[in-house]
Amino acid sequence: MSFFYTIFINLLIFGMKIFSLFNEKTKKGIEGRKQSLSLAKYGFSTSDKIIWMHAASLGEYEQGLPVLEKLKEQFPAHKILITFFSPSGYENVVKKKHMADVICYLPFDKKSMVKEFVSQFKAELFFTVKYDYWYNLLEELKNQGAKTYVISALFYERQAFFTSYGKWFVKQLQKNIDWFFHQTELSYALAKSIGLTKSSIAGDTRFDRVKQLRERHNHVEFIKEFIDEERAVVFGSSWHAEEKIAQMISEKNNEIKIIIAPHDLKRVQHLKQIFPDALLYSELSGAQLLTNSSKILIIDSIGLLSKLYSYADIAVVGGGFHDAGLHNILEAATFGVPVIFGNHYRKNPEADDLIQANGGKSFNEVHIAADFALFLINNEEVLNEMSENAGKFINEKPNSTEIILKKILSF
Repeated sequence: MSFFYTIFINLLIFGMKIFSLFNEKTKKGIEGRKQSLSLAKYGFSTSDKIIWMHAASLGEYEQGLPVLEKLKEQFPAHKILITFFSPSGYENVVKKKHMADVICYLPFDKKSMVKEFVSQFKAELFFTVKYDYWYNLLEELKNQGAKTYVISALFYERQAFFTSYGKWFVKQLQKNIDWFFHQTELSYALAKSIGLTKSSIAGDTRFDRVKQLRERHNHVEFIKEFIDEERAVVFGSSWHAEEKIAQMISEKNNEIKIIIAPHDLKRVQHLKQIFPDALLYSELSGAQLLTNSSKILIIDSIGLLSKLYSYADIAVVGGGFHDAGLHNILEAATFGVPVIFGNHYRKNPEADDLIQANGGKSFNEVHIAADFALFLINNEEVLNEMSENAGKFINEKPNSTEIILKKILSF
C-alpha cells in the first residue's frame, strides 16, 4: 500500500500543477510551496525547539489556535511553526498578525521533500487538526522523536479507514500518532473499533475559540448606524443560495436590514447586480448613512464577519445548500444568534447539535429558509427563545483546550 500511496501523492502533485494553469487559488498553493523550505531555513536553526500546528485550511486553524496559544504559554522559549495545505487558510492568516515564527504551506508528502523540510529544525511537538493526515510526514516526525497529536479529531463512516483497503492507513496512524483528542463520542467509538485506542473525548476546541470572540472588542464602524433599531439578518460566507434567501427576504419585508458578507470577494460585483441599490461597506460614511435609505449592505472587506454576527438578530450561514461544506455556524451562535443553514453538513456534527438545542435550523429549500427567517422576525417570542438556546448551547460546552493541554503535559 505504501507503493500506491506514493503513486497517489505523485498524481496529486501532477493534477494540482495542471489545474493551477486554470485556477488562481491552486496556482497560489503550487507557487507558495516553492518557498516553504527557504522560509523554514531562514526562520529556524537545527537547535530550535519547535511547536508545530498543521491546519488544512482556515477553519482548522481557528479550531487549533486555542491549543497553540496555551502551549506557547507553557513553553515560551519554543518557536512556533504553522503550516497549511489550502491557499484559503494561508492567505487569510499570513496577512494578519499571528503568533508564528514561520507560517508556510505544507510541502507535498513525498518522502524526500518531507525529510528535507523537517531536518531544518527540531520538532518537539506536532499536532494536526481534525483529519488532515499525511503519512510520510507523520513517519518522519516520529523518526525524529516528536510527540504527535490530533486535535478535535473527527472520524466518520465514509473515511478510507473503514474500507477493505484501509488497514494500511490505520496501521500508519497506530504507529505515528501518540494521542487522538476526539470531538464526539461517535468519532471516539469509530476510531476505537479499528484499533486506534490511544484516544479520548475532549470536545471541539472551536467552542473555546468562539467563547474568546465574545470577550474581545466587537465594534465595527457604521454597522450600528446602518441597522438603526431595525431587525438585522447577517448572511455570513454566502454563496448563491444564501444570496437568493437574502433577495426573497428583502422582497417580502423591506424594513429588515440585510448585511451580506460573501464567501469570496469576487462575488461582490455579482451582488451589486442583484441588489443595485445596496451600499458597499468600503464606501460607507456617516453622511452617506444619513442620506441613503438602502436596507442592504454588502461587506467588501475581509476579517469582519465574526464581529458582524454580534449585531445580528438572525444569521444565515453559507455553504450548506451544496457540497462545498457548511461554514462556521458557531461564530454566530456564540452571540446568542439563531442560525439558519442548508442541509449539506455531513462533516459538521455541531450543526445537528445546534438544531437539537433549538438554536438553529436546517433547510433543503431556499424559499422555506427565507420564510422561516421572516417568521422569526415577526414572532419575537420564538426569536428570543432560539437566541437564548443558541447562546446556552455554546456556554454549556466544556473547555476542550484545558482538557487537551492537561493530557499533553502528562506525556
